[in-house]
Amino acid sequence: MIQEIDTPAYDSLDKKGPMLVEFYSKTCGPCKMLAFVLKDVAKAMPDLPIWQIDFNANEELKNRCNVKGFPTLLFMRDGEEVSRLEGLKQKPVILKEVEKIL
Repeated sequence: MIQEIDTPAYDSLDKKGPMLVEFYSKTCGPCKMLAFVLKDVAKAMPDLPIWQIDFNANEELKNRCNVKGFPTLLFMRDGEEVSRLEGLKQKPVILKEVEKIL
């Protein structure tokens, strides 16, 4: 499941278990390509929540999560960051990181 959320929605999430958070920009070419990769990840892992957050529209959350650029993927478990990837990554690399939060 992939869903776009904003800062208030992120703050109200039940953060139990694993989740993947993507910070992206609507004008970013690599972000657009990553969207296709994340759709494949979502198909392979249908129970993994994937949250997309607009980097430019959620500055306070971006700063709180120490996100410097886009795309940035945060792999989280129970509300805590386990690892992160920056830039365009392919499905096998992302799935390897997902294994760390399952």
